[in-house]
Parts: sequence; structure tokens; C-alpha cells
Amino acid sequence: MKNKTQAWISAARPRTLPLSISGILVGSAYAYLDIAFAKASYNVFDGLYNHIPVIYFNWWIPILALLTTLGFQILSNFANDYGDGVKGTDNDERIGPMRAIQSGIIKPPEMKRVMIITSVLTFLCAVALIYVSLGLEQLLISLFFLVLGIAAIWAAIKYTVGDNAYGYRGLGDVFVFIFFGPVSVMGIYFLITSVLDWSFILPSFTIGLLSVAVLNLNNMRDIESDKKSGKNTIPVKLGLEKSKRLHFAYLIIAFVSLMLFLWIQFIKSGSLELSVSYVLFLPILAFIPLLKHLLTVRSIASSILLDPELKKVALSTFLLALLSIVSVIVVS
Repeated sequence: MKNKTQAWISAARPRTLPLSISGILVGSAYAYLDIAFAKASYNVFDGLYNHIPVIYFNWWIPILALLTTLGFQILSNFANDYGDGVKGTDNDERIGPMRAIQSGIIKPPEMKRVMIITSVLTFLCAVALIYVSLGLEQLLISLFFLVLGIAAIWAAIKYTVGDNAYGYRGLGDVFVFIFFGPVSVMGIYFLITSVLDWSFILPSFTIGLLSVAVLNLNNMRDIESDKKSGKNTIPVKLGLEKSKRLHFAYLIIAFVSLMLFLWIQFIKSGSLELSVSYVLFLPILAFIPLLKHLLTVRSIASSILLDPELKKVALSTFLLALLSIVSVIVVS
């Protein structure tokens, strides 16, 4: 790192940001589609989408959700840099780019101050999101989402910070799945449509498991250095080969969940021309590069060689989100 500005940019880890917003993009896209169907249903009085009370799409909701999610992710990245830096986990044996505190360019007290500022700004974005989505009329639901926002800030910080950091006990995967999956996808869908649609647990599983797969790859890559520093991630507990099998399971379940959800969407779009409805299956194409990825992971004997694979899974997840948006634009 040449200077402090570059160190701060590196600490924010821009390459992790597309993955973090994928769930928001997916949930928002299908909320837009269901609102479009609801509007059409309302116009022809067929009653197919009477369960959706909203017939207009409030663009401020996904915009504020994206800003809030980016804030959570950047806060998590700063906290991870701080936690691993002060505990000595980020050392010369670690694989991957040098971290900001590890480099010495940014001091721990500086990182701590910026973490506090990021927490406050992200919380304000979350409050704005809740107010725009729910207002004061739905006070109990607003309070629930407010608590969820506070929990997200806590989770972002406590991943590696503190004596009881859950990332050092193999619980990072659970929190990543919850916040990147159901909270992200189902949460934004509810905030936009005011409907809790349980079919959306399927795409939330897809995004959540793909996000966990990225973390699993990261932990498999760092398995040796994490062992020495006492960071007991799931790969440290299971070993490299079992972690590879778990990785396969993550991606297979993610694919099956997506297929089931897209089939439900296909059935719901029965009034459309068949050629148009088939466009809904476009997001499946995002799994094509993941097939080659799985073959690569299976053949790799050294954890050091896993580093390039993180980007493949993260970008494939983001591609899935973009393809979902494209398919929704075509169908709606």
C-alpha cells in the first residue's frame, strides 16, 4: 500500500460489496415483478394478486436498503481488519492481500474511530429506510426492523472484535447466511410490498448459501494460518477435504432452491406468452461458471490455490442478481 487513502479503500474491500447487495437486488427485482402483476391483476379484476396491497414501486426503499447494506458490509470489513489486526491473525503467514492495520499505515485507534462513524451513518440509513417503508403507522414492525438493524451492526463488529468474537468460534457462516440470505431477500421484499411471502425463503437460501460459500472458501484458504492463531473456523474444525464437500453441498442446495423458486414464478406468470415466461429462468445461467469452479475446488490439493476462486463465486452471485433484474424487466 502506497498511502493512507489506498489503505482505507483496501480496508473497505470494494470487491466484497457486489456480493453484499445481491440479496437486496434479487428481493427488489421480484417485488417489482409482483407489484407489476398486482397492478395488471387489479386492472382486469381477476383477483390473482389481491394479497399484495401495494400497486406502486417506491424506488426510495431499495435505494436506502442498498446504502444501508453497503454500510453494514464496509463496517464489517473495517471491524474484520481491526479484530484480526490487533489479535495478530493477520500476519506474514496469511494468504491474500495485506490488510490495513497489518501494514501499519492505519493504526488501531484510527480504525476504531472510523468504525464508530460508519456505525452511526449506517444506523441513520437504516432508520430512514424503516421510516420510508413503514412510517409510524406500523410501529411494532418498525421496531422489529430497528432491532434487526442494531443486531446487524452488532454482528458486523463482533465477527472478529472482542474476546468472544463469533468468527473465532466457527459461527461466522451462520450469521452470513442469516443476514445475506433471509434478512436481505425476504426483508426487502416485505419492506417494498408489505407482504411476507414464504416462497421467498427459496431465493434467500440461494443468496445466503452462495455468500456462505465465499466465506467458506476464504476460511479454507486461510486454514493453516487460522489454526496457528486460534481462529476456529469451520474448515479448521472439519479439515480441508470435508470443507470441500460442505462447499459442494452449499452450491447444490443453492441451485435447487433457485430452480424451485423460478418454477413457482413461472407458474405465477401463466397468463403471459410461454416464450416470455421462459425468460424467468435466465438467472440459472449464473451457475454455469460455478460448475467449472466446483471442478477446480475438487482438484486443488493446496489451500493456497483457492484464493482466485473467491472472486468467481462472489461475481457469479452478483451475476445472478443482475440476471434476475433483466428477467423481471423483460417479463413485466
